[in-house]
Amino acid sequence: MKFRKYSSANAAFICFLVFVLMLCGCNAAPLADNGSHKTAKRAGDEKMSSGYTVKELTFARDGKKVYGKLYMPDTAPPFATVILTHGFGANLHMVEGYSKALAESGYAAYAFDFIGGGNNIESDGKTTEMSVLTEAEDLNAVIDGIRASEFADPDNIILLGASMGGFVATYTAAKRQDIKALIALYPAYVLQDDSRRRTDDGKNIQDRFNTMGVELGRIFDEDALSFDIYEVMAAYGGRTLIIHGTADSVVPVSYSEKAAEVLPDASLVKIEGADHVFFGKDDEFATELILDFMKEVVDGK
Repeated sequence: MKFRKYSSANAAFICFLVFVLMLCGCNAAPLADNGSHKTAKRAGDEKMSSGYTVKELTFARDGKKVYGKLYMPDTAPPFATVILTHGFGANLHMVEGYSKALAESGYAAYAFDFIGGGNNIESDGKTTEMSVLTEAEDLNAVIDGIRASEFADPDNIILLGASMGGFVATYTAAKRQDIKALIALYPAYVLQDDSRRRTDDGKNIQDRFNTMGVELGRIFDEDALSFDIYEVMAAYGGRTLIIHGTADSVVPVSYSEKAAEVLPDASLVKIEGADHVFFGKDDEFATELILDFMKEVVDGK
């Protein structure tokens, strides 16, 4: 377990303003699938000048579309592949910058919208039907599809999750045996305590409620209260990198400090003064940490 600090000024109100702007929609892609865990491709490949190509790629979970974008280096496969998961109420654009940086560095990256994961998504589903466990099901379908693809090295599958996506990635990595490494950015391990406070420890679960501009259903709190994420994460034996701001006003850094103690092989990097979601120099530093971690885990450097 490692603890490091990085200093950078970061205004909280700017963070939330940009976060709202990130909740924009993405270009729609039609679905062509034949059931759960089947792969479907769409046209519209976009070759970038930085040595990678962006492709629309969809999967299905229980007959519902999971829309995403694959960022694939222009070199020969197979590639170590990073699957990126977005935060609460957001979409794949939240992690798009990391996808591009990974592809430029020679790794395949796949970012997707959770089913019902937000108000501006290209995947199917309603937010009232979404929970951490349904999102884990989405992620499992994606992992299975990626592992079966021709471009991915099945022995080098890495999960990278931001906020609630970090919670879901942690849960999923611990429940599987085929995840090489885990990267969690300001992971929302607080969400179970939020559900406890909102429901009086589960005694008053609402059928419908709104939080942070997203309408949720009963399943959200029911699933959140059905297990303990710290008990689950203890089973994950792979390498883990956690990056968290010391001034996070949504998820106190203490939640990641506890995770770094519980996870068997975790490094925690604390960015001094950073709030929830990274921007500017904080984001650049986080990207450097991610790429350095990838070199260690995949390339052994």
